[in-house]
Amino acid sequence: MRPFVKRTIDAVGGALGLLAGMPLFALVALLIRLTMGSPVFFRQRRGGLNGTVFSICKFRTMSDARDASGALLPDVRRLTRLGRVLRRTSIDEFPQLWNVVNGDMSLVGPRPLMAEYLERYNSFQRRRHEVRPGLTGLAQIQGRNAVDWNKRFELDVWYVDHCSLWLDAKILAATFWKLLGRASSDEEFAAIPEFRGSDS
Repeated sequence: MRPFVKRTIDAVGGALGLLAGMPLFALVALLIRLTMGSPVFFRQRRGGLNGTVFSICKFRTMSDARDASGALLPDVRRLTRLGRVLRRTSIDEFPQLWNVVNGDMSLVGPRPLMAEYLERYNSFQRRRHEVRPGLTGLAQIQGRNAVDWNKRFELDVWYVDHCSLWLDAKILAATFWKLLGRASSDEEFAAIPEFRGSDS
């Protein structure tokens, strides 16, 4: 697929998604503010096209609960009831449409991973950054966070080598199908294990 065509589709699709979802976004932001307080959004540095670092934006799903010594509790204990709903429906990901509109992300592509991982990739794994990261991708429709790292990287690089308008349409359709069917398991929404690098 030509980069200009993909970028045009991303910009138009992202803008339409933001406009259509604005009432829902406002409601979710209000619920987060009432149940968890501020901030409403969660931001984190992620690796993008050619390894460029950008700030990803998501709806907040966890509280700031801490133990007696002031350390944050484990993620599973900080995930709120509202946060669990947002994750299961992927509504927490919707603010990333802004990342799509401004060019940091695409509608479809390898999911952006933490910026700290950039120095841990081998040459094969680094190829995932030859395209813009996506709001959804092959790993998302084949198990999301339940997919192990080796399989995730294989899927990411396969997408890089086979990227096309038709493939993007199939991945988007499969993503919507999974969301509408609510077929995802709890494992798919568990926190993904840290990637500690590869020696090969």
